[in-house]
Amino acid sequence: MPMQPLELPGPHGDWAQFVDDLVECGLADARRIATGLKDGAPRSAHEVLDRWNDSSIAVSTAGGVAGLLAQVHPEVEVRTRSEAALQELAKFGSELSLDKELYAVFAAVDGGGLDPEAARLLAKVLRDFRRSGVDRDDATRDRLKAIDERLTVLGQDFSRIIRDDVRTIRIAPERLDGLPKDYVDAHPPGDDGLVAITTDYPDLIPFTTFAHDGAARRELHTAFLNRGWPDNDPVLHEILDLRHEMATLLGYPDWAAYDAEVKMIGTGEAIGEFIDRITDLADAPGRRDLAVLLARARQDDPGIEALTAADNAYYSELVRREDYEVDAQEVRRYFDFAKVSAGLLDVTGRLFGVSYRPRDDAPVWHEAVTAYDVLRGDEMIGRIYLDLHPREGKFKHAAQFGLVSGVAGRDLPEGALVCNFPTGLMEHTDVVTLFHEFGHLVHHVLGGGQRWVRFSGVATEWDFVEAPSQMLEEWAWDANVLRSFATDADGVAIPGELVAKMVAAHEFGKGRHARTQMFYAATSLGLHRDRPADHTAYVAELQERYDLLAQLPDTHFQAAFGHLDGYGSGYYTYMWSLVIAKDMFSAFDGTNLFDPKVAERYRDRVLAQGGRADAADLVADFLGRPYSFDTFGEWLAR
Repeated sequence: MPMQPLELPGPHGDWAQFVDDLVECGLADARRIATGLKDGAPRSAHEVLDRWNDSSIAVSTAGGVAGLLAQVHPEVEVRTRSEAALQELAKFGSELSLDKELYAVFAAVDGGGLDPEAARLLAKVLRDFRRSGVDRDDATRDRLKAIDERLTVLGQDFSRIIRDDVRTIRIAPERLDGLPKDYVDAHPPGDDGLVAITTDYPDLIPFTTFAHDGAARRELHTAFLNRGWPDNDPVLHEILDLRHEMATLLGYPDWAAYDAEVKMIGTGEAIGEFIDRITDLADAPGRRDLAVLLARARQDDPGIEALTAADNAYYSELVRREDYEVDAQEVRRYFDFAKVSAGLLDVTGRLFGVSYRPRDDAPVWHEAVTAYDVLRGDEMIGRIYLDLHPREGKFKHAAQFGLVSGVAGRDLPEGALVCNFPTGLMEHTDVVTLFHEFGHLVHHVLGGGQRWVRFSGVATEWDFVEAPSQMLEEWAWDANVLRSFATDADGVAIPGELVAKMVAAHEFGKGRHARTQMFYAATSLGLHRDRPADHTAYVAELQERYDLLAQLPDTHFQAAFGHLDGYGSGYYTYMWSLVIAKDMFSAFDGTNLFDPKVAERYRDRVLAQGGRADAADLVADFLGRPYSFDTFGEWLAR
């Protein structure tokens, strides 16, 4: 019988009960299996791993559903119940990882006859047990369990505070000067004669890019940087302190050392070295970019001494328009959301040898969500959900959420893309973001045909997971690709000459952007390593050292830096992945990005492998050599 996707309740179903039932059944199955493994009966290595796989599948599906709904469901009760379910799952996971009897079962397994993939799984399971502290004394294990459970709650608090803290400025209509007409039309004055502009991306990004009123841009961007403040300050302090305590109880000097052990980078010290290496590489190009921006800003304000994040998008847009002849308002008329989303499916379908079948009959959690079956030939290999527009109570950024991890012969991979794009015309930066995040989704689906759920989908080292998505961005800059879906209201395709100018303009600012990324990376590392008493003052010092943009006064960026929860001390991974992405992209022919031989090799040797091999080995298999910094360094220096 063909595998079937998970049956969801639909927009009017009882989602809260659905989550409760799914988690209850998943936990019951996992507990039963774990208890059975400890019964003393003789089992082969494969029998032990098979049962462990069954347990992991039950928990994975429950966690995938609860993790998604906690961020996207329109009903507060469902989001709250989903968060509670995640706490229960995390509590069970902590108990399991600290179970000495269960650990003894795996430690006693004779892995001599296992195939390489099963042997890899056994090694990962044993490593996970040791990293959880299963071999520590009872008091230490109790404390580690308490810390783990508390961190789950704090992470949810941190994310929820950011998600719910949508701030608004109210300004006179004339202060919208410079904004596109459709933006102005969508923001009529209220009863008080003022226009409300929120910190949600569809409001924020166009406003900070086009609004001529510098004071208004600063007011909005200040509000954006202050989301989560002051409520998240004590939450973040406790998160950092507990992570440090956990790491030291496990014998590591700090959280970064503990976390980096299972990543490509290997050590916490190497993170700092990488940040400084990129900072040095980006220094000359970044200062060159900044000088151009500052010179343009001084045409408007001769006394300006430094640029802030509230100025960057606006003056970058002016430079692109005036020096590169690229007007974002002219560009955006070619990027209607409906055409872009359809084009994305066409492009990725052609590239990866799949097709997408709309499923209007599939149950979804909100009427704005669309569902598609992913097919290879006539075979269904997964299902995806696209939840792409903002609404109250929804996740505020852009991310892929794994709903079901694919397991060969058992479960179809299912994932959801959650973004916050406008329903009409899009900025090209939004198009690039859409391609990027969709890269995670196809990785989840194409990597979902694994024997072991541990290796399903985006299951590589965490500092590699962004590389496939960053590489897919390149297709959003190719003239031939864009002309296949980017058309204006009259159906005229975006001119190739305009795309060439867009690419040239895009290259401007990459050095300055890299320096800002290193500020973010240094923030995530430094807060975990140093745990300063005053986060705001500490982050201001890091911004002065690493960023080329000045800090906006009286802002508290770290309180809304959501990556501090999921990425912890590892925000460096975005730039680390970009180094690899640039190197992988060099294998493609720039004049034919759909070359089937290269595309198929990339799909089969990188994406479809999931986590069944180390990322460095997957990349070397695709490139025919180990990855290097050379391509990235040459690109950055241009």
